Amino acid sequence: MGLKDTVLPQIPNFEAYTPGLAVDEIRDKYGLADVIKLASNENPLGTSPVVQRALTRNADMAFRYAQAGTPKLNAAIAKKIGVPEQCVVTGNGSDEIIDLLVRVKARPGVDNIIAFDPCFSVYKLQAKLCGVEFRQTKLNSDFSFDWDALLKLADENTALCFVTTPDNPSGYAPRVEELEALAKRLPEQCLLVIDEAYMDFVEDQDAYSLLSRREEFPNIAFLRTFSKMYGLAGMRLGYGVLPEWLADYCLRVKLPFSVNILAEIAGIAALSDTTFVEETMRVVTTGREYLTEQLKKMGFVVWPSKANFLLVDMPADAPFGAKEFVEKMLRCGIILRPLGSYNLPRSLRITIGNERENNVFIETAREILAHG
Repeated sequence: MGLKDTVLPQIPNFEAYTPGLAVDEIRDKYGLADVIKLASNENPLGTSPVVQRALTRNADMAFRYAQAGTPKLNAAIAKKIGVPEQCVVTGNGSDEIIDLLVRVKARPGVDNIIAFDPCFSVYKLQAKLCGVEFRQTKLNSDFSFDWDALLKLADENTALCFVTTPDNPSGYAPRVEELEALAKRLPEQCLLVIDEAYMDFVEDQDAYSLLSRREEFPNIAFLRTFSKMYGLAGMRLGYGVLPEWLADYCLRVKLPFSVNILAEIAGIAALSDTTFVEETMRVVTTGREYLTEQLKKMGFVVWPSKANFLLVDMPADAPFGAKEFVEKMLRCGIILRPLGSYNLPRSLRITIGNERENNVFIETAREILAHG
């Protein structure tokens, strides 16, 4: 047996996470001066000026290790959303919290994890890496959630159940009554992980999120991120609101300093900038309505969304499919997200941009559909 043959058996066939294309990548490939990225659900306003100033003031601190466990950021998060500090675990993006939950809660070769299909691919990737069975059931045809089908996947060895709301790539969000019923019907040993990466874009959060009622549900963990609403995707910062006992276990095994000192500073500053959040919400809400109206006029099927993106199907009379449409848009300097990897070959996901970006996208789409 050679050295290469001693890696974990699941590694050779492992498929890595596929991120959206980068602006520089497309600019260089096609020799473009201006590129608009509407593919990765980033904030249409960029990064808050308050955060930028905080980073500039503290840039000389980059040589320091962060304080273990990021207690100042945890306290700021806890105060902002009204939960005990002991329940907050921050990470290098919410991806790290997902990884921690899988490694802490699910026993390799024994337990299983359940989720819908499609779902955020990191759930499946981390389960596979950790040697945990991953079970999925299809969404309904309108992208709503088939709770009965999901529950049929669960048994006495189901460690985790992942639900994303608003969901990606559809933007669909079930009401709290449905989530409450699910939490009560899952096996006793199963932790319901509700990934709320896009919940900040929901106007009536109490109607769609159980976070404010977390004490009623000791079997629920919540995930949130600074990447979307707060414009910090590049800083890699997310957090979980977990049962206190689970937060303690996660902190014991979490890699030290995974949240760097500048990310912590940025997170605290972002939470304080309510003006930026309000303006982001206005731009996203207005842009979502505008894009929905204009895309429908061109024949696209636009699915209802409560997130900062839209799932759309190509017009029935389009002379080409979604993949070719996305490629034509790339050549014009606009990055969109094709959904072939979600088994949705005629669909694409469009991030809500700022007013200029939305207008350029619509004009370009109209031109491509008319003339190829």
